[in-house]
Amino acid sequence: MSRIDGRKNDELRTVEIIPNINKFAEGSCLIRCGNTQVLCTASVEDRTPPHVPFGEGWVTAEYSMLPRANRERSRRDISKLKLSPRSAEIQRLVGRALRAAVDMKKLGERAITIDCDVLQGDGGTRTASVTGGYVALCLAIRKLMEEGEIRENPIITPVAAISAGIVEDEALLDLCYEEDSSAQVDLNCVMTGDGQLVEIQGTGEGRAFTIAEQQELVKLCAKGIKELNEIQKEVLGGKVR
Repeated sequence: MSRIDGRKNDELRTVEIIPNINKFAEGSCLIRCGNTQVLCTASVEDRTPPHVPFGEGWVTAEYSMLPRANRERSRRDISKLKLSPRSAEIQRLVGRALRAAVDMKKLGERAITIDCDVLQGDGGTRTASVTGGYVALCLAIRKLMEEGEIRENPIITPVAAISAGIVEDEALLDLCYEEDSSAQVDLNCVMTGDGQLVEIQGTGEGRAFTIAEQQELVKLCAKGIKELNEIQKEVLGGKVR
């Protein structure tokens, strides 16, 4: 099949990560994946939630789509007096993914919140949030180290995420909205820098899929995540941690 934007089946959309986009946040970036744009900011607090063990830190995330991030205006979560189920699910995913990158004991008794605000959504907002969120997290930790608040870098591995899917019985990497909305199978994958899996979310939207098809999609994601790690590394000045 011919893809809408002319990409090869195993090709990422154009990815750009602009660091330090917010002068007030300890770490921030704007990530663009094709027409998807997410603002990621990292905020540091010198306290942790009650469930966190003594002497350890915590990393969490919040996710939201601006009202005109999509083709039609959506209501803000605050106007509904509760977080939408989709936003709640995605921010839990982002938080889990970014915690996989951090040694909480080395982070110390502080919490870092990664806010992921979707400015424009064209598929892959959750995976872009993970990939950009990692950069914002690293920049915040770099600031803490420069200020002498942390002696040893608590980042233990890069983390990035990407989607893949089956459209018209073909496996495709990094689905845009039009592909995602017609996908028979949709899979989101989070991996560490050495290729270990943090999370897989796979769903048969139009049909069931085989283990072999799942493995093919995961291999596509691994290729894409390796490329995203290189982009993260470049943005972070040649250091992916």
